[in-house]
Amino acid sequence: MAEPTITADAGAGPVALRTSPLEHLAERMREAAVTGARGVTLAEWPFITMVNVRVDPESEAADRIGSALGAPLPRACGGTATRGPHTVAWLGPDEWLVLSQADAGAVTDELRQALGGDAGSVVDVSANRTTLELGGPAARQVLEKGCPLDLHPRAFGPGQAVSTTVGPVAVLLWQVDEAPTYRLLPRSSFADHLARWLIDAMGQYRVPEVP
Repeated sequence: MAEPTITADAGAGPVALRTSPLEHLAERMREAAVTGARGVTLAEWPFITMVNVRVDPESEAADRIGSALGAPLPRACGGTATRGPHTVAWLGPDEWLVLSQADAGAVTDELRQALGGDAGSVVDVSANRTTLELGGPAARQVLEKGCPLDLHPRAFGPGQAVSTTVGPVAVLLWQVDEAPTYRLLPRSSFADHLARWLIDAMGQYRVPEVP
């Protein structure tokens, strides 16, 4: 993970500025973009709120958490549910990842209140992962170079999110739409390796310039 930038704030002492895990590769990802019928783009979506939830899916606490999010917790492998700023992805029989554009502290506090005193846990894991967005007509073909899943639309489509690997990196892979657009959530410490792997895989689709 990239080290935070330190700056001096007069009268307030040193202040740590938040730096995304892939800020140093932003320009390389932009330059790797391919246009046209075999186009593909890659970008980081940094600082998305992520909250891990563990709770018995049959409990009243699960119902309360679903009400707080505006959508019931998905019950099937690969399931997601989206309402307003929140998307909930199924990770296991009693585990979910909440992705949100809302403030991490506010989301975590609200879900802990919904859990109440029941068995379970609500943990802010926003710093644990970052998000890469891969999109365009050739996005699926790029992923197929190193993902063991069957990504054909008959088997995997919009709204599905599963834990898998891309290249040598473990990710949560979420297909957002039919374009197709995918969001890949690796651990922050492996994000650099994954981004470089994707940039290399995208290179096949760039048409060489004619001299």
